[in-house]
Amino acid sequence: MSWTPPTRPVLIVACLLAALFAVLTPAAPVPAVASEPAPDSGWVWPLQPQPDVLTVFDAPDGPYGPGHRGVDLAGAIGQPVLAVAAGEVSFAGQVAGRGVVVVDHGRLRTTYEPVLPLVRRGDAVAGGQTVGALGVVGSHCVPATCLHLGVREGDVYLDPLQFLPSGPIRLLPLSVPHILPFGALFGTFP
Repeated sequence: MSWTPPTRPVLIVACLLAALFAVLTPAAPVPAVASEPAPDSGWVWPLQPQPDVLTVFDAPDGPYGPGHRGVDLAGAIGQPVLAVAAGEVSFAGQVAGRGVVVVDHGRLRTTYEPVLPLVRRGDAVAGGQTVGALGVVGSHCVPATCLHLGVREGDVYLDPLQFLPSGPIRLLPLSVPHILPFGALFGTFP
């Protein structure tokens, strides 16, 4: 007895049912795990609860080269923006039409944008203290709302994620039909 491949309509219906099942089946809850701070950093996440990272750090090749000089963190308009560590506010105001807060932490400096600053230059801040409210004006994440967090040591940009505490590891639920070819949903399955 030889195997006969299913017809295209049968494959499409099967794929659509699998996708619908994956969407409607709730994933197992992820237990809350206390985050451990990055080694010797003492930093906290600037948005609570710990946000999703929308855009990762991409170091520029030179001072004017392309790249992403920080990370973009998912947030909500008006959400409190927290200082990642203790320091002194060196700037709080507008830059090119968007609110920016800069905090000096000794050898490192962090920037937060777009924010409505709630601190002033010269203010001492503690780690976890509110420095502003997340805005949308001037955001490069529109239509989403995000906080751009940057870190510099002198003139060198660093990846902020290396200083932030890591969160729980999240795996995809087994119900996600990740083994189906994308084209199977749209009739391009061979």
